[in-house]
Amino acid sequence: MPTEREKMLAGEPYDALDPELVAARERARDLCQALNATRERDADARRALLRDLFGAGGDTVWMQPPFWCDYGTNIELGERVFFNFNCVVLDVCRVRIGRHTMFGPGVQILTPLHPLDAERRRREEYGRPIEIGDDVWVGGGALILPGVRIGSRSVIGAGSVVTRDVPDDVVAVGNPCRVLRAVDG
Repeated sequence: MPTEREKMLAGEPYDALDPELVAARERARDLCQALNATRERDADARRALLRDLFGAGGDTVWMQPPFWCDYGTNIELGERVFFNFNCVVLDVCRVRIGRHTMFGPGVQILTPLHPLDAERRRREEYGRPIEIGDDVWVGGGALILPGVRIGSRSVIGAGSVVTRDVPDDVVAVGNPCRVLRAVDG
């Protein structure tokens, strides 16, 4: 029988009030609180917190707190990812972010989904993983919704709501986010 955590990561319906999951969220929130309380001069303490928080990439991520996430351990970062102020990553499923990808202020990366049926919604949720390629730029205030893949070297316009996959090497904008044109070198 799979655990609630295993079901969560597999994108199956799971009980978010499972004690193991509650404890994991509390751990991540404590780490985020500590991270958000650091100052720029606290570089060593900030780096140690980032290493503890993320599943991968805490060694090189460039973070401008405040930052919030659900678990942290489900977030895998490539080399030199940048998060500007007020970013949120709800990582009930894996979030993979490629090398040198940059997020403007207030970006939200959201993997959870909830059943439309109210009775089911009271007791379970599920999610879809998100994958973001290398060298992507996501403008401030963008929302990246469950199950989306954003291709390498693409640019997502500020305030966009990304509801479906975006290919490599394009500029995509709007709500819902749509490809506007190819990236010009």
